[in-house]
Amino acid sequence: MTTHPLTIYLNDCRSRRGTGATTPETSLYPPLETLLNAVGHGLKPRVHCFMSLKNQGAGMPDGGLFTPEQIARGVDQPPPGQQPTRGVIECKKPKDDVLALADTKQVSDYWSKYNQVLVTNYWEFLLLGRDEHGHPVGTSTIDLPTPRRSSGSGPPIQPRPPPRTATVCSTSSRAACAARPR
Repeated sequence: MTTHPLTIYLNDCRSRRGTGATTPETSLYPPLETLLNAVGHGLKPRVHCFMSLKNQGAGMPDGGLFTPEQIARGVDQPPPGQQPTRGVIECKKPKDDVLALADTKQVSDYWSKYNQVLVTNYWEFLLLGRDEHGHPVGTSTIDLPTPRRSSGSGPPIQPRPPPRTATVCSTSSRAACAARPR
């Protein structure tokens, strides 16, 4: 019997955090990469996650989502300078607020360059894309149970509707951010 990728992810995160010896952000890269690759394997086209991207002009995203045509056969990583066609990933500590993270200049810079940003604190996931007018919009949001929110019983995933608008802010668009429904 195969273990569900989400179960593997949650168990790995719990084990790492349970040691008390890991950093709250980067130590969870491996389980996130494993989860996103398991999910990406079922998509068409397939999507492959690589963590720890280089700076390509907008800062250093924590990860990127690539399609097979971007990666040569038998190679474990995309060629240098290759931009992730399916967007980038910005990870923060598990206690950080995902909507507040989406309103940072850092995420705005990533969104401007890559068009799609998956913002996560490892328990909440917000995918920022573009609406029909090219403006930033939260396309989906998923919350996973955490020890502080759940005793482990109940459903493993608690989806919530995406925000009606999720404005990615920069210093030039603070007024738009202030008007965003919270």
